[in-house]
Amino acid sequence: MSVLERARRVAKDCNARIVFPESHDPRVAAAMAELAAEGLATPLPLAEVTDAQLQALVAARGLKEALARKMLDKPLIRAAAMVAAGEADAMVAGADSPTKKVIEAAGLAIGLAEGVTLPSSFFLMRMADGREMIWADCAVNVAPDAAGLAAIARASASTAQALLGTARVALLSFSTGTSGTGPSVDAVRAAAEATGFAGPLQADAALNATIAAKKGAAFTDPNVLIFPSLDAGNIAYKLAQELAGAQAIGPFLQGFRKPVCDLSRGASTKDIVASALVTLALA
Repeated sequence: MSVLERARRVAKDCNARIVFPESHDPRVAAAMAELAAEGLATPLPLAEVTDAQLQALVAARGLKEALARKMLDKPLIRAAAMVAAGEADAMVAGADSPTKKVIEAAGLAIGLAEGVTLPSSFFLMRMADGREMIWADCAVNVAPDAAGLAAIARASASTAQALLGTARVALLSFSTGTSGTGPSVDAVRAAAEATGFAGPLQADAALNATIAAKKGAAFTDPNVLIFPSLDAGNIAYKLAQELAGAQAIGPFLQGFRKPVCDLSRGASTKDIVASALVTLALA
């Protein structure tokens, strides 16, 4: 059973509330209607400001109430505050907003989960041969250092456990083992040592047991790929889409206390529905 099939079953069982602060967008409105019609979720438009939202924002950031109330005029922050206040179970945004703004809103109102130092993103990649994988970070962190890569890897492993049932993580590089040197290789190596995950690995050594053996690397058949930079991750997922027929669902934000989905601004109604279902599976 695929992640989306399992997510659909979970959604039908829990009928969770998802706030869509961009319900004015026709694609989002259509997705909300489909989710409601199929009994997959209770989609919520942006609510009026409530005392619970206000107190959630004050508690999260120690703001004065006057400033917190002013910040709640911003739709993304109010939607995140609805989640923080328990008025919604998850937030799906980004169809008409840049990733930076969605992250800022989630960080202000919801905050990071315990032990998380860096928010990041992942795509659920559905390959043409049926394989499903987590790829990170393809949308948020431009040039993470070793600590950042370790944080992304740990968060992605937790995501994989939740969505795929198991996590086998590979930290990718242009070098396998000690075959190459340079600052990016050093960062990947340090992250691998800090987390215990496999790396540094070239992509072919990570994904092909025969090549791994030739390069002296242990083959773990990874279902989580961690890219050394946003350049690498963003280029890779788009190449997989355009040349290999992969479906990239997301990006999803990870590391926050409650689920937040950051849609691609080119997302279709179908993409938004799929993203909402995966968000609920994480909820």
